[in-house]
Amino acid sequence: MAITGASEKVALQSLKASDWHLEGAFDVFYSQPQVAVTNFRRLEELYNRYKEPDAEMIMVEGISQLCEDLQVDPQDIVMLVISWHMKASTMCEFSHEEFIGGLQSIGVDSIEKLCEKLPALRAELKDDQKFREIYNFAFTWAKEKGQKSLSLETAIGMWQLLFAERHWPLIDYWCQFLQVRHNKAISRDTWSQLLEFVKTIDPQLTNYDEEGAWPYLIDEFVEYLIENGVVQHSK
Repeated sequence: MAITGASEKVALQSLKASDWHLEGAFDVFYSQPQVAVTNFRRLEELYNRYKEPDAEMIMVEGISQLCEDLQVDPQDIVMLVISWHMKASTMCEFSHEEFIGGLQSIGVDSIEKLCEKLPALRAELKDDQKFREIYNFAFTWAKEKGQKSLSLETAIGMWQLLFAERHWPLIDYWCQFLQVRHNKAISRDTWSQLLEFVKTIDPQLTNYDEEGAWPYLIDEFVEYLIENGVVQHSK
């Protein structure tokens, strides 16, 4: 279902016809063009519903309409998960290929089916490997075209969104620290290393090693936490 975008009924028919051999089921499925075409036609209709009237791209208005149809807030993290499935290169934009390919990867060809999948898409954030992939994807997705770094304001917004899922107790201090002490764009290295820090260092910093190879910004953050009495200094 995930690979072909077939409905459960069609997937079962194909699998039964091939005596439950997966490769054979693909052959059965793709030898019935009307099945794939129906699915693709629905996806094309969806794409045309949301795309810009004068451009081959779904932009802010189309995405707002999509969110309205899904009954989710545009700021809802599930939209980030959907964008990750679509391999979207830029926030608030879906190309034809990204939109169609993403919905096929999720295994849906209608808004109703996508609505039904929302809980499963949210649940993907609880999987450590998928969370890491979505987290790393978010950096490239959220930065402005042509920029190597992520603006501080955008980075803070993304961190608050992502770490609300992970319940990292130091997230507010981290954002505060960046605004007070850093006030510059965020590099990819800082972005990826923060996830390692969150995953490996406990919130009381009892296993933090001053000699560890953390970026200077994370070392400064630890000093900030100690200075402000958030954690005790422990050797």
